Amino acid sequence: MDTPARLAHPMTRKRVVIIGGGFGGMTAARCLRDVDVILIDRTNHHVFQPLLYQVATASLSPVDIAWPLRTVFRSQPNVRIVMDEVLSIDRTTHVVRLRHSTPITFDTLIVTPGSRHTYFGHNEWESFAPGLKTLGDAVELRKRILLAFEEAERQRADTGTQSRLSFVIVGGGPTGVELAGLLLDVGRKTIGPDYPHLRVEDLSITLVEAGSRILSELDPKLSTKTLAALHRMGVTVKLNTPVTAVRAGGVMLGDEWIASTNVLWAAGTKASPLLRTLGVDQDHCGRIKVQPDLTIPQDPWIFVIGDAAHCLDHNGTPLPGIAPVAISEGRYVATLINEDLRPAHRLPFTYQGCGRMVTIGWAQAAAQLGPFHTSGRIAWSLWYVAHIFFLIGIRQPVRVICKWVWNYLTCKRGARLLCEQPAIRQKRSSNNRVGKMTNDDHKSLRRAA
Repeated sequence: MDTPARLAHPMTRKRVVIIGGGFGGMTAARCLRDVDVILIDRTNHHVFQPLLYQVATASLSPVDIAWPLRTVFRSQPNVRIVMDEVLSIDRTTHVVRLRHSTPITFDTLIVTPGSRHTYFGHNEWESFAPGLKTLGDAVELRKRILLAFEEAERQRADTGTQSRLSFVIVGGGPTGVELAGLLLDVGRKTIGPDYPHLRVEDLSITLVEAGSRILSELDPKLSTKTLAALHRMGVTVKLNTPVTAVRAGGVMLGDEWIASTNVLWAAGTKASPLLRTLGVDQDHCGRIKVQPDLTIPQDPWIFVIGDAAHCLDHNGTPLPGIAPVAISEGRYVATLINEDLRPAHRLPFTYQGCGRMVTIGWAQAAAQLGPFHTSGRIAWSLWYVAHIFFLIGIRQPVRVICKWVWNYLTCKRGARLLCEQPAIRQKRSSNNRVGKMTNDDHKSLRRAA
């Protein structure tokens, strides 16, 4: 008599909901077994964020650093992908509410929605100074940069005169330094030669940092070497210089006005506002102050990882929001879930740091790997090896390696395409009607006859 009853009420598997398809969320989903996984993301792809600046500077194509989530998990039938935006998390009922889909219940929740750039209370600056956090951001920056070159070429060809093609980058962290170095290299060595009326001296890059040094998370000696390398390349670096205003055409640095063709923002991040719905303590950046096992207080099956987590290392310093940290956290959380470990049996999360590396331009980089510090070509080689290692899949790393080698040997880029702008299409459509009858015009004439 027991057998029919058991068949009528089969045991259901635990449901794990993951918010965010970044490094942490994707790693956790790939490691989970014998559970049903629902991965929710606002986009349909995973993007390799460390290379976003290479898309923004037209060094790589968007398809080189992004992969559809459904493709990544098509051989993992326990994972379901939901493309939607999470509006809130109800801890009491264990429900995630979405913008377009019906609410989703969970037994275990992994929250890793990523972060966005912050303007320190001046959100009105965003329209003048876009940041770089998503693939859409990178494509928008690339468009603005390429259009700036097109406009400069047009001015020089039509009038013979042109103001400097200048870019201001706000923020002296890794993103700002990488943007400054590569944009100058790309502009002078690859984009510039395609515009015969422009001159090398027309291009200027200014990097603005409010602190006393760039790359403050690295050893001061590496920061100094990086600063010297940027100066040799021709980048103007302004330290101890906070931005006081951003407007169309430039920035205010105290009482000084710097005119700029484009202002690019790389000065800080803030966690997703979704985290506020958890109702627990957050730091000044909006990150959740997690327990040693990456859970929130009083809820042992809600984990917060990646950019959303304020997690301390053995020195009491918050871990940086970088890919290796998120990957390690994703694996750790997946292990706890797979083994169904209760809080009393969990070892605290520990991160064995693999160091920090920043590129400055072609064959220029800075690397800090524990006690080992280096810069120049050796650091540049280490940076590329490390990033290839983290690229997922097989075809993409091969493609990216080949493209990087080709770019380095030939100083050429193949990702400098611009789609036709709506305003241009409308103008051309209007011009096509001048002096030329359309099919509707002919029909009108026939009816009149």
